[in-house]
Amino acid sequence: EVQLVESGGGLVQPGGSLRLSCALLEASFDGHLVCWFRQGPGNERERVSCISGSDGSTNYVDSVKGRFTISSDRAKNTVYLRMNNLKPADTAVYYCAAKRGRFLGMSSIKVDHRFMDYWGKGALVTVST
Repeated sequence: EVQLVESGGGLVQPGGSLRLSCALLEASFDGHLVCWFRQGPGNERERVSCISGSDGSTNYVDSVKGRFTISSDRAKNTVYLRMNNLKPADTAVYYCAAKRGRFLGMSSIKVDHRFMDYWGKGALVTVST
């Protein structure tokens, strides 16, 4: 059973930065697609960014392009989400999710949360003065 453990959430002022981490336990990143989703107060869960363990291709929701960067450390079996220039609208619980399989050319693919197999418990990010 794949376990995903998020860390790195917290309170930050507008314009600040945070880095979220997602450690994959009992599984290899190489054999999965890993995505970050978020759910703000009163909102539906939305995809933020995904990265393929097969070819490293990535995608982002339009609202975070140029501000967020998804990356991986294969030796640590960990996926990161670097968030810069944070805005109050980014306030949400951020979830790491994984889908087993080989996924290529993910740059233009919009992944629905119902597609994912495994979920972490979430990390709260609050952007406020």
